[in-house]
Amino acid sequence: MPAAKIKTADKKYRDILFEVKDQIAWVTINRPRVLNAFREQSLDEMIDALKTTREDPSIVCAVITGAGEKAFSAGGDFYAMKRLNFTNAYMWNDRMLGVAMTIRGLPIPVVAMVNGWCMGGGHELALWCDLVIASENAVLGQTGAKVGACPTVGATQYLPRIIGERLAREMIFCARRFPAKEAAEIGLINKCVPQKDLVKETLKWCETMKGHSALTLRMTKRSLNFESDNLYSSWQHGMELLAHVWGSDEAKEGMDAFLAGRKPDFQQFRMRDKKELERYVQGYERDENTPPAMRGNGASRSEPQNTQSARRKPSKQIRERTTRA
Repeated sequence: MPAAKIKTADKKYRDILFEVKDQIAWVTINRPRVLNAFREQSLDEMIDALKTTREDPSIVCAVITGAGEKAFSAGGDFYAMKRLNFTNAYMWNDRMLGVAMTIRGLPIPVVAMVNGWCMGGGHELALWCDLVIASENAVLGQTGAKVGACPTVGATQYLPRIIGERLAREMIFCARRFPAKEAAEIGLINKCVPQKDLVKETLKWCETMKGHSALTLRMTKRSLNFESDNLYSSWQHGMELLAHVWGSDEAKEGMDAFLAGRKPDFQQFRMRDKKELERYVQGYERDENTPPAMRGNGASRSEPQNTQSARRKPSKQIRERTTRA
């Protein structure tokens, strides 16, 4: 038989590679210089490429991976995220949600083929996929707490359901990382394989699904997604929480520290907030929560001072009328 032709998308992408080969769509984040960290353009291109699979019913499944051997994806590019704030947060958050909903909405299974680092938003990308296979050198983790970001677009929703509530909280609060072998043991991924066998083992999955009913795959994926689809409101909630984080002092400190190769100083914000609360309490004790004329004279905060005086001492007119009577 002649070798199968490689069908490549007509569109030219800058941040990803996309091809369809032997009925399998391959989406590769092609930014190895930054460990395949993604920016807005990367997210746009992933959405576009994945949606094109709907135009070819012969495609069995899609595989998402990262270029090179060092990383699947290190998550969001800090040079992109440092530009975010509450005003423009939706420009990033909506794109993240767009990739997630595209993956979950496709009528075909989507496989995350993980090699090397799979961290933060990169790990959320893997969580959105239907199946995850990783090489032995892969490390998966949520680092948001270390860099002043929040994994609220998938991780806080899915991790408790996948690995359990306690382990999910440890993974997020303590930024715990899991080597691929351990990740397979706790159910965070489906399978851990030697690095040299990663593509071969991924293709085995794809070939297996190629022999299965496309209609069954489509319907069962939709059914399997039913419960977690009900978490959509939590995603919206999570994106709004994240909008408040972008541009915050803590987010800036976390990302600046990472880029500078130093340890972030988050303690300064705890001490700042402590002082702010102390000022509030001192103001409470000094009656600063009442008009200036009413402070420090024992008057009730809920009624005017002259009313208090009137209650303590009858007016001259009242005393005179009482004497005449």
